[in-house]
Amino acid sequence: MTAPASLDAAQTLARLDELTVVDVRSPAEYAGGHLPGALNVPLDRLDRAVPALKEAAARGELLLVCQSGNRSRTACERLAAQGVPALDLAGGTSAWAARGHALDRQAGAPARPPWAMDRQVRLAAGSLVLLGLLLALLVHPAFQLLAAAVAAGLVFSALTNTCGMAAALARLPYNRTPACTPDEESTLNATLARLRQG
Repeated sequence: MTAPASLDAAQTLARLDELTVVDVRSPAEYAGGHLPGALNVPLDRLDRAVPALKEAAARGELLLVCQSGNRSRTACERLAAQGVPALDLAGGTSAWAARGHALDRQAGAPARPPWAMDRQVRLAAGSLVLLGLLLALLVHPAFQLLAAAVAAGLVFSALTNTCGMAAALARLPYNRTPACTPDEESTLNATLARLRQG
């Protein structure tokens, strides 16, 4: 599969008013700072949004965004498989902010946004592996199975392009903001309606 077409921060800034920007991060990450005018469709809800994204892509180009560019690249590939063309912001919001471009913040967002989900997954997986190995040395060798289970989960995640650990971590309180906690479903429905209307 070929890599999705991408724009850098300068190209994006020059074309921002003609692009439909979709941020595929968690609602908490989105609330902490996103490109001006970006709509939030979390990666784990992307399949549900395909019809609305297809309608938006028929009117103009879609630009998918995440923190570093990894999740948005994955989203571009998933949409391409469904016949929906989309561009990727190279380097994500990190590259955008590094160039000095402003990020919009949602009202009620925490002063310090949570870590990016991939960083949280790496921390959790690494911690569980170390815990399993430490317990295997100090308590009982059977605790090595914890490290093996995490390794198997990471292999499964890579093969299926899904991440159960990320889905679980996204439900933790610090990954949710008061602005998106009460009814994420209605927020997503409103976003999908905006995508359909243009």
